[in-house]
Amino acid sequence: MMAKKPPKPAPRRIFQERLKITALPLYFEGFLLVKRSDYQEYEHYWTELRGTTLFFYTDKKSTVYVGKLDIIDLVCLTGQNSTEKNCAKFTLVLPKEEVHLKTENTESGEEWRGFILTVTELSVPQHVSLLPGQVIRLHEVLEREKKRRTETDQLPVMPVEKEKEPIQGYADALNPLPECFYAVSRKEATEMLEKNPSLGNMILRPGSDSKNYSITIRQEIEMPRIKHFKVICTGKNYTIELEKPVTLPNLFSVIDYFVKETRGNLRPFIYSADDNFGEEPNMEERSEKLKKSPHKA
Repeated sequence: MMAKKPPKPAPRRIFQERLKITALPLYFEGFLLVKRSDYQEYEHYWTELRGTTLFFYTDKKSTVYVGKLDIIDLVCLTGQNSTEKNCAKFTLVLPKEEVHLKTENTESGEEWRGFILTVTELSVPQHVSLLPGQVIRLHEVLEREKKRRTETDQLPVMPVEKEKEPIQGYADALNPLPECFYAVSRKEATEMLEKNPSLGNMILRPGSDSKNYSITIRQEIEMPRIKHFKVICTGKNYTIELEKPVTLPNLFSVIDYFVKETRGNLRPFIYSADDNFGEEPNMEERSEKLKKSPHKA
């Protein structure tokens, strides 16, 4: 019986966007089922191992990750007996938590174990069942990771520009964000809506205070208008700052509220890898029509 073909890598444009956001080299990728210790169910993610961090995406085409897990301080990786056929289970034991992982077949399970142990222990493990070509890849990744760490250690200690990523607290592997969330600024959200009206007219983004969220919408009432609404985190709930504030249990409900209140006139802005949105725009040709709103966000 022939082994399953490895998953196809993400298209080049998606790869470049992810590299720009994470600023880390890609070592391995594929689908993983992820479960934290205090949750009962596994969540399905397209996962990338970049440096010593696992980045989780809702699917292969997403450019913004919904969560990440730093595994540099991995204590140990333990295997689990699985009653499911052609499935591999193992646990990442970290100083503060245990994360359970499950792969779709035993072969990819061995690969994940091999790559994770290689970058965390800085040595190629001897107890994984891999083909010669796969072992060669582990040695290549080992050299790349050693070089990356050496270069990182040699950097001068000084303030550096923060990684271009969803702000901590905005993304969590166990609480994926709505598909219309993008880690962009107010201006960038406006440009996205103006340039791609067919993809939707509502974007969820980080708030200007780096703690909450904002909704940017584009409505065509007589003439196109851009508005921004603050969405404040209030404990486990989210409050939309309107004349009469509306509190909802999660961000998905926030998006649904805008859709229902406008009878479907507002649609989440969602693009796929087939759209031209991700290509570098000509900034000089873009109009910057940012309308002031009574509800500034």
